Amino acid sequence: MPLSLELEELFALFLSDPHPFWLDSSRAGSVMGRYSFMGSSPFLILKTYGSRLLQEEGGRQTCCQGSPFRTLRGLLERFRTQQGELPFSAGAVGFFSYDLGRTVEKLPILAANDLEVPDIFLGFYDRAVVIDHQTKRLYLSATGLPLAGEAAKAKAAADLDKLTLRIESGKTDLCNNDPWLEADVSPAEICRHFTPSAYQQAVLKAKEYISSGDIYQVNLTQRFTAPLKMAPYQLYRRLRRANPAPFAAYLDCGEDLRILSSSPERFLLLENGQVETRPIKGTRPRGQTPEEDRDRRQELLSSEKDRAELVMIIDLERNDLGRVCSYGTVRVPELITLEEYATVFHLVSTVKGMLAPGKDVVDLLKASFPGGSITGAPKIRAMEIIEELEPVRRGIYTGAIGYLGFDGRTDLNIAIRTLINKGDRVYLQVGGGIVADSDPRLEYEETLHKARALLKSLGAERFPEVGHE
Repeated sequence: MPLSLELEELFALFLSDPHPFWLDSSRAGSVMGRYSFMGSSPFLILKTYGSRLLQEEGGRQTCCQGSPFRTLRGLLERFRTQQGELPFSAGAVGFFSYDLGRTVEKLPILAANDLEVPDIFLGFYDRAVVIDHQTKRLYLSATGLPLAGEAAKAKAAADLDKLTLRIESGKTDLCNNDPWLEADVSPAEICRHFTPSAYQQAVLKAKEYISSGDIYQVNLTQRFTAPLKMAPYQLYRRLRRANPAPFAAYLDCGEDLRILSSSPERFLLLENGQVETRPIKGTRPRGQTPEEDRDRRQELLSSEKDRAELVMIIDLERNDLGRVCSYGTVRVPELITLEEYATVFHLVSTVKGMLAPGKDVVDLLKASFPGGSITGAPKIRAMEIIEELEPVRRGIYTGAIGYLGFDGRTDLNIAIRTLINKGDRVYLQVGGGIVADSDPRLEYEETLHKARALLKSLGAERFPEVGHE
C-alpha cells in the first residue's frame, strides 16, 4: 500500500500497545537503509539474566535456570517460517547486552551493575509493518503465530485486516497526544562516571597494558547521565533528526526501560547463509564549511593510527567469522572506506563469509559476541581490562539491537550512539579505541565529539569541556 503517513506519525499509532518497536533506517538514502520495520504486541517475551531465564507467553510467566543460547535456539526453531520477499516479516526483536559476553567467556566481576538490565531481551512478533524507502511503499505481514494450520491462517487474515484498518483510519496528533512538556537539559544537570582527568588516567593505564604486550588495542568508554525532561518518544524524534543513521531503533522493553538508538554500525547480517559485519574505527567531527569537511575527510583517510586500528579489528572479525564460516569463504571486499554522518566521519570495513553447514545464527552470535570494534584485540583480554578500567557495566551499550527473523535472516547493529531511558533518567555512553600512540587528551576529546549529537537531542547545546572538573 502507498506510504501516506509520515513515519513518526505511523509509529505513534503503535506507541500505546505493549512493547512497540521501530527498527528505523532514518538515514534512508544509504545503501543499507532501504527498509524500516515496526511492530507491537509480541506473543512471547524472553529475558535472560546470566543463566536465569524468564519467559512470558499467553499471560503466564515462567522462570528457570539454563543456557540462554540453547533456549533462544529452541524458540527460533519452534517458530520457523518460510523465507519470503521481505527481509523481515516476523521474528524476535530486541537487544543483546554487552554483558551477555559473560555467558560466553569467564570475566572478572569488578564494575558496578547499576542498571541491572537483562542480558537478552527479545519480543517474538508474529506480524510487522515494513516500509520500503526506495519505492515509498508500505507492506503488512502476519503469520498467525503461535497458532498453526488453519487457525494460524485465520488469525493472520484477521490481523492483516486490523492492521490495515488502523493505518488507513489512524491519525495522530503527536503534540496533543504527548502529555509531557518539552524541556531542555542544562549542562549542569549532566553527570558522568569519569572526570576528564580520570578518563585520561584510564587511557594511560590502557597504554601500559599495550606496552606490556597484554593487548594491541582496547575500546575505553565513559558514561553520561541526565534527567529525562520529555516523553521518551519525543526524545527519540529529536535524536533521529539530529543524527540519522541506518541502524537506528526505538524499543519499549516494558518495566520503564526504553532504548533509543542512532547507530551507524552493522554488527551482523545473515541472509541466505552469507554473513556480513561492518566494523567502524576512526572518527572525525564534521566541519562547519565544505572546506573544513574536505580537510577532515582527508585527515581521517590519511591517519595511520586510525587505519591501523581498523586493520587490527578486521583481523579480529575475520577470526571470529572463521570459527563458524566455511573454510576459505571469509573475505574483506571493502578494506577501508569513509562514510559521513550528520556530525562525524567514520572509517568502515566490510568482512563477509559463508556460514558453514550445520551452523546457525546462534552459533554465529556465540562466536562473534560482543563485536570486536567495541572491545579490542585480543578480545578476551581487552574485555578483562574494560572491566577493570570502566567503573560501571556497559549493559545495552555496545551490545546489539535488531531482529532474528523466523525465516533465518538476521540483522543486528552495534549499540553505539544509543540512549538508555530507565525511569526518569537517560544514560548515554561514548568511547574510542586506545592504541600505543594514543594521546589521552585527544582520546577524551573524541568521546565528546561522539557525544555531541546525543547531548543535542537532550537539548544540551553545551557540555563541560575538556579539563573541566
